[in-house]
Amino acid sequence: MHRVRRVLAIKPFRRIWGVSYLCSVADWLNLLTLTGLVTKLTDNYAAQNFAFVGVVLTSLLPGLLFAPLGGLLADRFDRRKVMVLCDLGRCGFLLSIAFVGTPWWVFVGNFLVGCCSMMWIPSKDAAVPNLLRRPDQVETANQLGMVMTYGLAVITAAGANAVLTGSNTTFHFFQGDAQLGIAKVAVVITGLLYLTSAIVIATRIPELSLRNVHAVEKPKVKPADEEKFGFRQMIADGARFVRTTPLVRGLMIGAFGAFAAGGAVIGSAKPYSSSLLAGDAAFNLLVLAVFLGLATGMAVAPKLARRLAHDRLFGISIVAAGLCLVVVALSPHLAVSLVAVAAVGVWAGTAFLTGVTIIGSRIEDSIRGRINAIYQSLMKIVLFGSTVLVPVLISAVRTTEVELWGGTITIDGTRPVMVGGGILALLAGIFAYRQMDDRRAEPILADLRNALRRSPRRVNGLLIALEGTRAINTETQAARLAEWLRAGTRPVVLAADPALDDQRLAKLVSGASLSGARAQALAAAAVRADIVERDIQPALDAGSVVVMERFVDSPLAHLSAVAGLDSQELEGLADWATGRLRPDITILLDADPGTVMRKSESLDAQWRVQHLLTEMAAADPDRYVVVDAEGTEDEVGDRVRTAIRAVLVGRLAGLAPAEEKVEAK
Repeated sequence: MHRVRRVLAIKPFRRIWGVSYLCSVADWLNLLTLTGLVTKLTDNYAAQNFAFVGVVLTSLLPGLLFAPLGGLLADRFDRRKVMVLCDLGRCGFLLSIAFVGTPWWVFVGNFLVGCCSMMWIPSKDAAVPNLLRRPDQVETANQLGMVMTYGLAVITAAGANAVLTGSNTTFHFFQGDAQLGIAKVAVVITGLLYLTSAIVIATRIPELSLRNVHAVEKPKVKPADEEKFGFRQMIADGARFVRTTPLVRGLMIGAFGAFAAGGAVIGSAKPYSSSLLAGDAAFNLLVLAVFLGLATGMAVAPKLARRLAHDRLFGISIVAAGLCLVVVALSPHLAVSLVAVAAVGVWAGTAFLTGVTIIGSRIEDSIRGRINAIYQSLMKIVLFGSTVLVPVLISAVRTTEVELWGGTITIDGTRPVMVGGGILALLAGIFAYRQMDDRRAEPILADLRNALRRSPRRVNGLLIALEGTRAINTETQAARLAEWLRAGTRPVVLAADPALDDQRLAKLVSGASLSGARAQALAAAAVRADIVERDIQPALDAGSVVVMERFVDSPLAHLSAVAGLDSQELEGLADWATGRLRPDITILLDADPGTVMRKSESLDAQWRVQHLLTEMAAADPDRYVVVDAEGTEDEVGDRVRTAIRAVLVGRLAGLAPAEEKVEAK
């Protein structure tokens, strides 16, 4: 929730999130209202049965044909203008459907609406990373977008459609063919939602036009050269980028396998439920299980990504999904199938969110739109093709019944098709992993073991930080804590505070004649980066417990409150200097600065620092432990040990000193 709040605090992102909500509601409402409108415009029973399939197909077809064009527009032109024009187009075509009122134009108009959507989506997806403060926020932003698109928007659209279709029963707005009138009104309302989106984007989110806000490691395409490219050259350059970049090549191959497996599940779900001899109820339960799994996977993906690199997590997720799909194919009972299908959903959701995050955070802005478009187009093409092909493959296999464990299992075409989909996903995941993994020096099994243990990515080390104002003697308490921890089972390293390492920092500042606050902040970051690389990270990798005073939070609060520097910029600087290393446990020594030893700073400045530290602790209660720092050094030391003992005995009992564990028992 802390990460979500930090992302939603960004006003431009909050507004585009709201726009995404409007457009997602309109998308789902469009599917429902056009299906209802077609059935009201014709009396032919066969045509009415084709209504839903026709609306779905005309919505998917633009993705098969024109998705790359949307990527080209996103990379070549102002993304905000592209989105506004597409929203106006969607509004106009939907209004024309309502006023023309013929079945054939419903399908043509829906196809044109889908074309506009395929131009709109790559521009939005490529622009969102530029609205964020840091690249590592892309994952949380993608989570929020998917929750909005596949959660709140679906509920809102279904509820709104129910209210609209039932309103005439209560209020009698229309006479005669009332249902046709209600259907047309619903289509008009859907178009007005797109119009509202266009107005908000045009007037309230100028930041969508920004480009290259965050630098990307090892850029593959020079933005200056892109301006000279024509459309044909841009298509060729996008294909070359995919072909020659291992990260993107692995991403696309892995996505192909994952989407093919997903199509196998979708196409065979209904006959598979029949093979379990459980009826239509089984089908509904299987659908519910896979969607609950998808939601769970998207929720847990960021936690897994803090322990596994994204490039490793993507391939591993696809491999795991393939293995679970094989279990689904071999399952003899509905209960086993439900668990296995939910597991497929978990890993599929993890893979999809991880893939979108890689595109948003690892692909340069100048080509991000095309890669997003290819990814979305690949999803639609593979899902569409496999969904159509799977029923043909199922029908080619003769159904047989097998007696197993006293029960009867129906072996039909769904079982081999699912096995084939699982093997395809497994091979694609292995290929993706081998292409994308840039941490081959570190064994994958160690990473997996640590992820399953909920251990940090740095193996089994533990970082404990003591934070407080400069008026509080954090140095003494850090030394006391380290001495106490040395009675435990792990080696303990006491790291010095780089911000208070007066000799090194003063020499660096004076030698370079640095007088400005920003320059001194950069110098302090350089000292911190050096001590992390030289002392802290090696100790953590070796499994040691590292105790450090004033690691990041206190210096950030000090520079923000006293020097007046922007806290978000300072946090980004600290993340870069430390490699986003954060303590496992942070002890905040909380005391009235006026009652403890004071140094050169004013009492008012120390109060501001203490207030900022308290706000940090309140925002992240899982990592912080607040300790009363008033009293003698012995009293404060006893409180610190009590706080640490509670954490170590509760979560990491093996680290606590033996005598303290006995006392705790």
